Formats: sequence, C-alpha cells, structure tokens
Amino acid sequence: MKHKKIEHSKPLVELLHGEAIEEGISRRTALKMMGVGGAATLVGSSPFLQADEAPTAKSEKNAKILIVGGGAGGIMALARLHSALPNADITIIAPNETHLYQPGQVFMAAGLYTLDDIAKENREFIPEDVNWIKDEVASFDPDNNKVTTRAGVEVPYDYMVVATGIVYHYDWIKGLSEEDIGKNSISSVYLNNLEKGTAKGGEVTLHWFNALKEAAASGKKPTVLYTSPNTPIKCGGAPQKILYLSADHLKKNDLGANYIYATDSAKLFHIPEIEKSLLEVQNKYDTITNHFRHNLIAIDTKNKVATFEETYEVKGEYDEDLEEYDISEEKRMVDISYDFIHIVPPMGPPQALVDSQLGWQKGTAKGWLEVDQETLQHRRYPNVFGMGDVCGIPLGKTGGSTRHHGPIAVGNLISALEGKPLMEKFDGYTVCPLKTEYGEIIMAEFNYKGLAPTVPFLDPAKPRFLWWAFDLYQLKPMYWYLMLRGWF
Repeated sequence: MKHKKIEHSKPLVELLHGEAIEEGISRRTALKMMGVGGAATLVGSSPFLQADEAPTAKSEKNAKILIVGGGAGGIMALARLHSALPNADITIIAPNETHLYQPGQVFMAAGLYTLDDIAKENREFIPEDVNWIKDEVASFDPDNNKVTTRAGVEVPYDYMVVATGIVYHYDWIKGLSEEDIGKNSISSVYLNNLEKGTAKGGEVTLHWFNALKEAAASGKKPTVLYTSPNTPIKCGGAPQKILYLSADHLKKNDLGANYIYATDSAKLFHIPEIEKSLLEVQNKYDTITNHFRHNLIAIDTKNKVATFEETYEVKGEYDEDLEEYDISEEKRMVDISYDFIHIVPPMGPPQALVDSQLGWQKGTAKGWLEVDQETLQHRRYPNVFGMGDVCGIPLGKTGGSTRHHGPIAVGNLISALEGKPLMEKFDGYTVCPLKTEYGEIIMAEFNYKGLAPTVPFLDPAKPRFLWWAFDLYQLKPMYWYLMLRGWF
C-alpha cells in the first residue's frame, strides 16, 4: 500500500494556528480561548485529554479495593486509586499480560501502524505492591462483596471497580465464526484477543484493503459491503472509518467500487451537523449506497450472500382525531450479494456480568453494568463503580469516554469511602475521530446534551488534517505515558 507521506514536523499548535486563521480567528485569540499560553501544545486542550480541573482527592483510609479488568478502564482506575489511597489493599484481576492500544487497529488496517506499535506489557502499568491475579472473573456476588475467578479463587472486596470491557459475538451471525475472518474476502478490524495480546483484525483488514485494490484494478468494479449491528458497539464510528479509508485507498489509485453501507441505525450519525458532513464525504467517493435499519443476521460465506433483517415503517389508516397516519414497524429479510465484506460483530457485556445482579435486569441496557449515568456508581450496590465500555449508560463506549470516566468513578469511590456526598458528574462526553480519508478526520465530540467541541472556534463537523495528525502521532504516546498512569 503506497500513500503520499504525511509530514508532521510542525507542532500541533502550529497546525491549530493555521486552522484558526482559516476560521478568521487570530492565533492569540485562539490560544486565549483554549486557556493556554504561547508555549503550549495541544496537550491541555486536545480532545480526550483535557486536564482535570482538580486533582483526585486522597484518603488515608484502609480498604480492600478490587479492580476487575486490565484494559484501558481498569488500568486508568488502578493508576488513580494507587496514587489516592496509599493505605489501601488493592487487587486487580486481569488475565492479559499484554495491553493493546485498541484504537490503533484502524491505523493498522490503514498500513500506518504495526502490532508492535499498539502493544506493551501490562506489567509496565501495574505497580509491584498491587496484587495482580492473572485470571478472569467467572462470577460476581455483590450481596457478599466477593467475586470468584475461573480458577475458583474467591476474592473479597470493600469497594469494586468493574472495567471488564466488551465482548465480540461473531457467532451471533448465523454461518459466521471468528475463524472465517480473513478468509473468503471477509474482514473485521475489531477482531483481537485481549488475553493473548493479538490484534488480528488490523492485520487482516490491511490485507483486505490490498486484495480489494487488486480486484478493482482487474477492470470490474467490486461490490463492497460494510455492516454495523443492532447492539451497542465499541467506537460507533469505526464501521464508517473502514468504509471511507478503503474507498480513499482505491480513489488514490484511480480505482473505484460499488460500496454498500448496511447499518441497523436509522441514519449515519445521530447529530445532524455531523451527519450532514458525512453525507458530503460520501459524495467524494464512488457510488456509496446506504441501507438503514439493516441488521446482519446470517451469511453464506461460500456464495458471498449476506442476509439482513430490515426494519421498516408501514403507513396505516388516517386518524382524524390525531390528524396523522398510524405508523407501524415491520420486518423482512433482505439478501445482499457482495465481493468483499467488512463485518462489525454484535457486542455485549461479559457473561459473568449478565448472570449476576450487577447488570441491568431489564430494558435496552439489560446485562450491562447498572450504574448511574452521572456518578458511575452502581444503582443498587453503592460500593461498586463502573469504568469504560461495560457501563450501561446512554453514551460512552470510546477510549475518550473512558478517560473521562477515570476522575469521576475514582473521585466518587473515594467520597463514598470517606462517607461524603458524590460530587463528580459524568456529562456523557464521547469522542469519535471519524477518519474520512487518509489525512483528514472529523473530531465528533458530544455529550448527553449534544455537540461538545473541546476547541470551540473550530467547526466540529469539518474534516481536518489537524485531527488526523493528533490522532496518528500524538494520542498514542499520550495514552501510554499519561492516561494509563493517571496523569490525565
């Protein structure tokens, strides 16, 4: 895969200066609006990384603290708790000796990262005085303040942070298994094994990009199908990232394809300004057809046919009292043939959580961790807090959200330990760096109320090289050396 090298020698603050000029704002005004000085970089004002307004409170109390999960949420919680509770007995249950920077799998697919770029040993982030149980929780018993591991070890706690992450369910699609990914023109950038520290999805999708280019160069435009399921997913923008990057990969080689984006969602993005921009992005490429309310339920890998359950509306009789037509929803099966397919698997919480009393017992969030959407404290078990993708809240299944969960969950846990009111509130902050081509990103930042751009003078719906440079070159080292150490 060959692409024009993207130079990044300019400091990001200089790139921001250029963006400010485009918006008709002076450099001085821009920096003042961000609250940074002339020698600043984007560290303090960038998406994902706004410094906490106040440091996490500390407590001298002695308590048994249990953290479940060794991914982003678990390690961020550990770093903050270890610093804030010097007398606590802290245990982390995490089977993974390798830590993956999972957002980097998309850049692996784009040919810009390798596995070595996104993997480090987890021991770098777990202090020696922390009890690290290299296992997985098999059952939660919150009524008795304990968990049991796969090996049968019971671990008691006074307070617990649940940060187990999310589980991929390729087998929920009839005719598909994980072993099919990478064969018969099937790809999925998500595929990884966190316990073993492998990121097959990024590697497979890179090969898929190149195979797609070879097919397009043969003279016949291939049909390329991209799916997005009817469950909550990690990084909701990833399905479209692969669509646009693969389309741009072909476009830069003067090639094209017939692209089909089939999603269970009713629109490209739930925020109108972002959706409008994405529709404009789609117009840059060869034919892109959107199929909304389409959920992939089965696949014939041999004959390359995907079966979707489509939900559609039917207009009924006119109601004279309400002065509107009755609208009902119906479903039908739709088959779509393809040459190449990128699949986003259905996702859900770990089975141990589903089987416990910690998950929501009913409703659309059933099975996900039942925490308050602002305090991240469990609604029925006040000594339990949540971090990251496992939380059953309206927004927040991104790395940027998890970073914002850290000071909220840990700060409130310490307040609970001290018998004080829980003052920290999560506003739903979520960020999705939508890669619209090689070299441009729409930095979609939003919360429970709507758009929430970190840099207020930049149009949040506009694709920018600034955000590409930040995401590709700056965010990863900040993740390793700041976020996972509790400094941001």
